[in-house]
Amino acid sequence: MPRDSSFINLRQLLEGRSAATPDKEFLFATEDGRRFTYAEFDCAASRAADMLAAHGVEKGDVVSLLLPNSAEYVIAYFACWKLGALAGPINSLLKPEEIAYVIGHSEAKALLYHSRFSAQIGEVRDRLQTVRSFIVFDNEAEAIGAFSGGETNWRETPPGREDEAIIIYTSGTTGKPKGCLLRHGNLLANARQIIEWLKFTPADRLLTVMPLFHMNAVTVTTLAALSAGGSTVVAPRFSASRFWETIAQYEITSFGSVATMLSMLLGKYPDGVPAELRSAQLRFAMCGSAPVPEEVLRQFERTFKCLMIEGYGLSESTCRATFNPPDARRRPGSCGLPLGNELKIFDEDERELPDGEPGEIVLRGENIFKGYFKNEEATARAFRGGWFHTGDIGYRDRDGFIFIVDRKSDMIIRAGENIYPREIDEVLYQHPSVATAATIGVPDQMYGEEVAAFIVLKEGASANATEIIEHCRARLADFKCPKTVTFLAEMPKGPTGKVLKRELARRPAPQE
Repeated sequence: MPRDSSFINLRQLLEGRSAATPDKEFLFATEDGRRFTYAEFDCAASRAADMLAAHGVEKGDVVSLLLPNSAEYVIAYFACWKLGALAGPINSLLKPEEIAYVIGHSEAKALLYHSRFSAQIGEVRDRLQTVRSFIVFDNEAEAIGAFSGGETNWRETPPGREDEAIIIYTSGTTGKPKGCLLRHGNLLANARQIIEWLKFTPADRLLTVMPLFHMNAVTVTTLAALSAGGSTVVAPRFSASRFWETIAQYEITSFGSVATMLSMLLGKYPDGVPAELRSAQLRFAMCGSAPVPEEVLRQFERTFKCLMIEGYGLSESTCRATFNPPDARRRPGSCGLPLGNELKIFDEDERELPDGEPGEIVLRGENIFKGYFKNEEATARAFRGGWFHTGDIGYRDRDGFIFIVDRKSDMIIRAGENIYPREIDEVLYQHPSVATAATIGVPDQMYGEEVAAFIVLKEGASANATEIIEHCRARLADFKCPKTVTFLAEMPKGPTGKVLKRELARRPAPQE
């Protein structure tokens, strides 16, 4: 079997692990208790690939995935990768209009979805012109058994390292999500970087409670586990009440999280892990997607006697670009050190800044994505000068640790979900009473940030906060909707007419 750095594609990685350790348990599903050895999982992924091929899916096609966290989700990813197709995960919190945009823009040829999303798909099915096959994928055995198979030749045309493996949609500052193209080589590289940095081994068992429509769960707790020859445990969702029971039952050694989950666990277990559920195997917790308040981090470690390792990354860097060391060198408040990719801090003139001076974080390396699908302008802008420009502001201390001081544009991160205000503003402007609208993120103890809207009404028009919020709920995923609405006589603006969002952030508590 080739070394990890020699694998050509994700299919070869899985098949190599299956050949080397066929009887080792790879995947556990907490919802129904199913377990798959490496050999069993490899067979399930191959059967699903046969099914997709029988539905006309070929190398280079996009397969949209609208599924809950489950064994089926992981099987679906690998079925696509065996074929050389692109997996197109869809955020299951999106509304039908948003789902239709992602499927349509990606030109998906097939859609694998769980029956719980049938209503959403039913609303937009007639508009999904590129989709040839709609496949209900509640249970892989039933779904695969329902198709009439035949000879398939996907085994003869394996994907290459530079072939695309995932198209994942990230929110854009223009309000429309961008399709981020990740190659097999990107995913292999980032998984390898993670396991080498965190020293994962075949003995590690990683828990996935983060949604599998995000690269965090795909890379950190699924592909990293596979790359290490370890195991992954998939939970349908995060549950504070059952969390430590799951850790103990499945002998978890590490898990991925966001700051919101840590706060919920602290609220549920103020006295620490119940004695009967304490796990000797748990090495550390991992956290990303948004900075963890330092006090929350320290309180979590004191309460649960569990080291917290923060990291930084984006979909465009596959997932992780930095991680703190999983030892005493870990630096609270920092997102750690680069994992192997190059990282620099640039000023506005593309010049590297010295230690301690904040500027834009730029990245280069084998984990950096290919580009944005059907968006050459955005791709060229992002890669100017040969570096990927994150838009995030940070600095490097004299020991090389990276600190984030600001985020992309005006992006809001609520419980790990990226939200761009422009998308919400466009919906607010659709309300007949709204003359001017602006959305910002405001601090929230539970979710990190919440969405706050500020509105100037048209002359003679009327509206209240409830009406505005309901207007948004009909058009946006719930996590994107404003939780508060403040009505203003006029917006604070700069000399060029740009809304001064920092002024809005200093306003008193929102009122109707």
